[in-house]
Amino acid sequence: MQYHISGKQIDIGDALRTHVTTELGVAVQKYTERPIDAHVVFSKSGHEFVCETTVHLSTGLNAKAKAHANEIYAAFDSCCEKMDKQLRRYKRRLKDHHRTRAEPVEQFGASSYVLAPEQDTDGEEPDTPHPMIIAETQTSISTLSVGEAVMHMELSGAPVLVFKKEGKDGVNVVYRREDGNIGWIDPS
Repeated sequence: MQYHISGKQIDIGDALRTHVTTELGVAVQKYTERPIDAHVVFSKSGHEFVCETTVHLSTGLNAKAKAHANEIYAAFDSCCEKMDKQLRRYKRRLKDHHRTRAEPVEQFGASSYVLAPEQDTDGEEPDTPHPMIIAETQTSISTLSVGEAVMHMELSGAPVLVFKKEGKDGVNVVYRREDGNIGWIDPS
């Protein structure tokens, strides 16, 4: 597994790098067979250290965890515990979904855009909303069951996931509702 360990205006020493690779490696290897890479970013927010970790798995899932603490090692350890708990919680679901699946998850490409409102030169927003495209990226849309889509969304920490439902044409959407439940849009 490849590790990308960085700090935002924080110097990351060799001892911390060794601690991160050892502890995160143990936590991830317990529950996944083929992790691809891990991104660990340390930053400071006020008097607390913040650790954000993203682990990319070969199944296409991205598991994310974030933790705060007064010391940098404590922030990472807390983040690692959250990652461990998250991967442990979904291990059975991952195995069950892929055991019944005869073929790997099918994916097709799509464009993803980030839109921002246009501002006047004096810094004020215009009267009519005319968003402009400020970023375009490529993303993939997976062919999943609804349960798998919810699992992907929860593991990635995303508020919404667009997917193609198995055996159907067109795209479906699952999203986290304001009341904490999961919503599913199935345009039939």
